[in-house]
Amino acid sequence: MRKFLFALFLCGFAQMSWALSPYFQGSKVAAGEVQTALSQVESKLTKAGFSVVGKYMPSGLNGYGVLVVTDKGLLETVRKLGGASIVGAPIRIGVKSDGSVSYMNLEYWLRAYFRKQFPLAEKSVKATQAKLNKALGAGNPFGGEVDRKDLADYQYMFGMEGFESDKNILMEHLAFEDAVKAIQDNLARGLGKTSKVYEIIMPDKKIAVFGVAMNDPKEGEGWWVKTAGAENIAALPYEIYVVNNKAGHLFARFRIALGWPNVGMGSFMRIVEAPGIIHDTLTQVAGGGH
Repeated sequence: MRKFLFALFLCGFAQMSWALSPYFQGSKVAAGEVQTALSQVESKLTKAGFSVVGKYMPSGLNGYGVLVVTDKGLLETVRKLGGASIVGAPIRIGVKSDGSVSYMNLEYWLRAYFRKQFPLAEKSVKATQAKLNKALGAGNPFGGEVDRKDLADYQYMFGMEGFESDKNILMEHLAFEDAVKAIQDNLARGLGKTSKVYEIIMPDKKIAVFGVAMNDPKEGEGWWVKTAGAENIAALPYEIYVVNNKAGHLFARFRIALGWPNVGMGSFMRIVEAPGIIHDTLTQVAGGGH
């Protein structure tokens, strides 16, 4: 009987171990101003060999900040994979004024972004995650759960958009350089009440990704993040990417659900307008409207 119960326990543990959460809790830093917390985290990560590419405090989310870094090994992997895998290049870390730190579970996000190519990247992803864990403290996973096997074809519900949805495309330009310049120019002028958080460009591969702060007090990210849950702050900022001559984004019924997999349908219905607003805002940024 003991052997039978132990076997059942192992089976249950195995099933649980297949689930991944989107974030890890890091070791707390000193409480105070958000900028101070960001600086403390930035110092830890630069010492660990990461490169800071952007940071910001999302509009409408007082007491929260986000730091975005890159890792040489992960960038080399993205370069080899090419295409829309560029959305997996930035590494996001969330901070709060109380000193709380959270950061991406790279395996969770990159299984969803790299999909069938993930086995080619797994060694690099695990190495980068180990560096993150050491630098920031490997705390508990949180933010919901999704089975590993479901991430490569992730959908919040059957029939909803996925990583390769046609709705992801925002604008088609004549050339890669035109798409990049349009996004840079439009972010610089604050079109649609946006601003640039970061940019990662690989001209030789004709791929790029930009972090976009959406600062509109009524239609920016603050209102829907409060409903979805600000604890998952490391999901921000939203990104716009370029592959060859096409600018795109990850449609919000996929992107928000991936960042907040524990959000119930009731909460989703309260932010039902968010996907359209995000799409329209980023279409302007991509050069598709003024």
